[in-house]
Order: sequence, then C-alpha cells, then structure tokens
Amino acid sequence: MSPVAGTALEPDHAAVLDGVDQLAAGRYRSELDESGLLDVDGFIDEFDELDEGHYNADFDWDDFNPDSYRTHNYLNLRDDDTEIIRMVGAFFGKFFETPPLAGLRGLDVGSGANLYPTMAMLPFCDAIDLRDFSRSNVAWLKRQVEFYDNHWDAFWDAYGGVPAYARLQKPRHRMRKAARVDRMNIFRLPERAWDIGTMFFVAESLTRDPGEFWQATISFGRALRVGAPFAAAFMADSEGYWVGDTYFPAVAVDLAKVEDCLSVVAHKLTLTMVETDSPLRCGYGGMILATGVAR
Repeated sequence: MSPVAGTALEPDHAAVLDGVDQLAAGRYRSELDESGLLDVDGFIDEFDELDEGHYNADFDWDDFNPDSYRTHNYLNLRDDDTEIIRMVGAFFGKFFETPPLAGLRGLDVGSGANLYPTMAMLPFCDAIDLRDFSRSNVAWLKRQVEFYDNHWDAFWDAYGGVPAYARLQKPRHRMRKAARVDRMNIFRLPERAWDIGTMFFVAESLTRDPGEFWQATISFGRALRVGAPFAAAFMADSEGYWVGDTYFPAVAVDLAKVEDCLSVVAHKLTLTMVETDSPLRCGYGGMILATGVAR
C-alpha cells in the first residue's frame, strides 16, 4: 500500500543477520538447540539458496514513482483504509486521553506517497519525522507537507470521530509546522528516539527476504522510546507489486508472523485483519493492522 523505505545494505549474511533478534525469530525457532542458540549454518544455507533479486539492495528505490503510486492507491479513500484510519485514531486517542504535558516527537517510517499515518500523529506531536530511503519519495513528501493535495482532506475527515482530531481545526497548518522530511535507511534508525510511531506497508514491502522483514520491523520498534504507542500496517500474503512499469518485492506475512516479530519489541499488541470486497490489486490477502506499545 505505501511506498517503501529502501536501504543501502549489501545482501551479505552479516548484514542480514545483524539486527535480527535471533532468539525471538519465530520462523526459525525450530532451529534452536538445547542451549537456546540458533543453528546459524542452517540459517545461512537458506539464504544461499535464494536467487538474485531477493534482497532490498537488489532494487533501485529511486525508481519508485510516488505520483503513480498515489494515484492508484490514495486518490480516493477506500473502505479498508477508512477502517484502518478509524482504528488507529481510536487507539491513539484513547492512549492520549489525558493529553501529554508537552508535544511529542513522532516517527513515520517509509512514508512514501501516504500521508494518513502522519495525520494520525498530528494532534499529539510538536514534531513528526517522515523518513524514507527513496529520493523520489523524499522529494514528493517535501512538496506535500508544505500544502497537501485536496484529496487528502477525506483521509483527515475519517479521523474526525475521535475528539483529539476533531479539535484540530487546521491540519494543513499543523502538518507544515510539525513535519520534517529526510532520507534515512530503515535499518539504521536511531534507537529510543521517538515518542510515538507509525510504519504502514513498509517492512514486508521492501524485500523478498524474511530476515530483512524482521530486521526492518525490529529497527522500527527499537527506534521508539519504551512506553511509546505505535501503529503498523502490513499487506498480508503479498507477492510483490508494480508501480507503473517497475516491480518491487514483498515478503508474504500473516497475522502470526507479524505478531511473532512485533512481540520482540512491543507488548499490549492488538492485531486485526482488514478485508475488503474490492481488492486494491491482485496478489495479496488483505491488510493487517497492529497497534501496541514499545518495550
């Protein structure tokens, strides 16, 4: 759904293994011996069998066309996005039912051509950092946060059932004031730097490799301060996707895999499968929304 924050990692074993919490990786729990250590040789053998084009670094993320992606995915508000917006707004609104004493610092990872995750944090933040690896996405975001296009009004309005959002009368002004766009590698996020976070359709949509999916998700969780609320969304069972004439990869995930990964860095998790009678495209099985608290 949302353009991907790419990385500059080389597809070698050290880069893949670095940053993955081996002992919690549910996909590989069967590989643990009695001492609790991972059978690394078996882990590496699995990567050796992969063909070219599996790793994040195999794809040119600067070729990502945010205008094409926005037109296909976000020009009109869909029923599944509406459901996600309402759930995320309700979660953050309840979490901050007592407003914070000072404005928070928010993080949206892999923002791409999707503004509604950033909108979810507007009532609570003095600053929101939008981070993406693609230069084309970064340029698009810098234009949009100055004065976003009119079709985004419908997305903001979908948050309106929550009092914290209804009280914010000038979201464009708040976006312009709070949003800070920069290019950043999702695998190299600073740790414990943000008070609230979102990551929508990113970690599963930047690689075919499950290890890199884990790495990206854990990096996001560890970027948040302990106790920080977050919302993360994932395309279920995605087979990859096209943006214009360019193909980009994906890892097929389901509710169990997402929960297994997020449980490494979060607690108080709630996962919901969001389905629709009008799929966005072929090759996926719905959307997964996860909310929780960083630990």
